[in-house]
Amino acid sequence: MLSRTADHLFWMARYMERAENTARILDVTYQLTLLPRNGEDVDNMWSGMLKVMELQDAFKARHSSFSTEAVLDFMIFDRDNPGSIYRCLRATRENAHAVRGTLTSEMWETTNGTWLKMRDFSPAKMLEAGPGDFFEWVKYRSHTSRGVTIGTMLQDEALRFIRLGTFLERADNTARILEVKYLNLLPGSDEEVQSADYYQWSALLRSVSAFEVYRRVYRDQINPLRVAELLILRADMPRSLARCMKEVYSNLARVANSRSAETERLAGELEAHLHFGRIEGIFEGGMRKYLEDFRDRIFDLGCRISDDFLIPASA
Repeated sequence: MLSRTADHLFWMARYMERAENTARILDVTYQLTLLPRNGEDVDNMWSGMLKVMELQDAFKARHSSFSTEAVLDFMIFDRDNPGSIYRCLRATRENAHAVRGTLTSEMWETTNGTWLKMRDFSPAKMLEAGPGDFFEWVKYRSHTSRGVTIGTMLQDEALRFIRLGTFLERADNTARILEVKYLNLLPGSDEEVQSADYYQWSALLRSVSAFEVYRRVYRDQINPLRVAELLILRADMPRSLARCMKEVYSNLARVANSRSAETERLAGELEAHLHFGRIEGIFEGGMRKYLEDFRDRIFDLGCRISDDFLIPASA
């Protein structure tokens, strides 16, 4: 497969997954801001989320305060913000258009239809209906795209690069969602913290479609250690770091070329760490440090994949 074709397929999948995961991280943060707290705490929560998304400086260049309305507008509709949902869906459509001949007609129609609908949304319409409905729409369109891809694409290299982009992006974003939670642990009395913490962990689980899964696996009240274990180490959880890396390694192995041995080895090493890891060890070493290190390794892996298979960033 030509590097340029693989590049468009890889980034088409990454941008669609990024749009969905941006909706998820905005959703969990928005739900956490609804907890009783003062205005300064709400501003700090949005500021922390933007920091984790590495968009804090870009936001401050355009806005004077971290209000809910300003952050939502910046992260959803801002055409100058490369991380906004608007820009992600536009980039998804542009990459799909570039390789339209490689995609099935159903894939193209789904991707193009999502972009056309996104152009009809406005901040006023979104706030009137409620941010939650918009976030659900983004997730639904991503689910539809993924289902059409798996259901209609030939099981060849094109699909492998799509899956590679999807799971690499998902791994990064699941780590970011967990990091946002750890930035916003509540101070207060034991009773206050226990009540609010339950709501926070519930919101986080729902944001990654894992609330029912947690109940089914653990059959117990929500416990931070088990939530982290589910989203980091459980390979049977679709959005966990372990599952994502299992898929990244598997798809890398299927498209391996003469230059990719070291990239494949690093992906396998990270997958093995997650497969054999223990959640107690992760907590002892510091959860935030672990998540930051993981995201650094994912970034390095993405750069190596670009160098080995796609159009390098410097090209």
